[in-house]
Amino acid sequence: MKLTETRKTRRHRMTHVQIIVMGFLIMVISGTALLMLPCASGDGRSAGLLTSLFTATSAACVTGLIRRSTSEWSFFGQLVLLILIQTGGLGFMTIASMFFRLINRRMGLWQRETMVESLNLSKVKGIMEFTRGIIAGTAVIELAGAFLFSIRFVPLLGWGRGLWYSLFHSVSAFCNAGFDLMGDLPGDGSLTYFAEDWLVNLTAVLLITVGGLGYLVWDDLKRHRLKTGKYSAHTRMVLTVNTVLLFGGAIMYFVFESSCTGQGETLPSRAVEALFASATARTAGFNSVSVAGMSGASRLLTILLMFVGGSPGSTAGGIKTTTAAVLLLSSISSVRGSRRPAAFGRSISDGTVRKATHVFFLNLSLAAAAAVILCALQPLDPTDAFFETISAVSTVGITAGITGSLHPVSACIIALLMFIGRVGSVSFAVALAEKHKRPPVSSPAAEILIG
Repeated sequence: MKLTETRKTRRHRMTHVQIIVMGFLIMVISGTALLMLPCASGDGRSAGLLTSLFTATSAACVTGLIRRSTSEWSFFGQLVLLILIQTGGLGFMTIASMFFRLINRRMGLWQRETMVESLNLSKVKGIMEFTRGIIAGTAVIELAGAFLFSIRFVPLLGWGRGLWYSLFHSVSAFCNAGFDLMGDLPGDGSLTYFAEDWLVNLTAVLLITVGGLGYLVWDDLKRHRLKTGKYSAHTRMVLTVNTVLLFGGAIMYFVFESSCTGQGETLPSRAVEALFASATARTAGFNSVSVAGMSGASRLLTILLMFVGGSPGSTAGGIKTTTAAVLLLSSISSVRGSRRPAAFGRSISDGTVRKATHVFFLNLSLAAAAAVILCALQPLDPTDAFFETISAVSTVGITAGITGSLHPVSACIIALLMFIGRVGSVSFAVALAEKHKRPPVSSPAAEILIG
């Protein structure tokens, strides 16, 4: 009896957030160990600790920044990456629930509460059915994406390689990971070889967009279909912001790149490249044109889109679309003198605004501080360094071309940013913080001028 009580006490010493952080840490360590094996490399030699750790972190945190081409890993190494991407995209608790179901065991209340926290939901009721819907929906979408990719990849690469590439890129796109196997094809890597291919580009855009909406939005759309009046305020906000950012970003890329990467191309080709760039900048990590060849305006736009990212409870990273929307609405309500910001006939609580402010400040501070450290460690262009740190903490994976040349310490900093970005900057801070009892009385309020 005492032994059972001791085990329960030890288990409950860790919070749900700490369990999630520990789960991702175990994934990274396991992935690193497997990628260090000689059989994981195409040349039969171990990739070494730093490269393996960096790559495993990038895959588990669905980022896509790499120090060596993914095509240089063996089939075993690529399979390890695919498993890390899928597990990292869905969340290890979602995969755990599937495992429990396979062995016909029920998950306890503690595990269900942890799953709710990992999926960024608000209630435990119906969580298992909700999770089953996530797994089934993911399988259908990724297989459909793989089929569409295979229409192009199989004729080009043959049946075996073409089907593997189709599945790998479908999972990578849906999970917003940005890993690709195209390093041995002509071009600048990623999907640049298919820059003008409508089928490949639109398939990737659809996978990226659906994966970045969030599972709660999926559930709302499934239940209410086209009855938009029944959508929750969260779903309406996510769909509105995603639409504005996707098509607004595409229009700006189309204009900004008219005299750069789009020079001499047809209007349809420029349009599909602009749409793809707008979608992938929101944490997907693919690119169909070289980032180095982009105009300054497009690079700054990419930084902004990367920073915002996708939506809560999705495979995407960034501060999230709802965070950006809440901060914008809060600023507007403050200027207008309103008591609280509101959206779709509902007011937004002060706690939500505070959380949005914390996420914004922490992510921006982490990226800025890391960029300064990178520039101090080695001679880097400040814009490139900031581009890289924003890409890491937002788990995007688009690079300015400096990832492979980073100092070992700089590479570790980028890896840490990717890890923090995946578990969430606020969650990571909470997991590290010690629990303190609140004092019975609060300190007197200070009058501080703002603005």
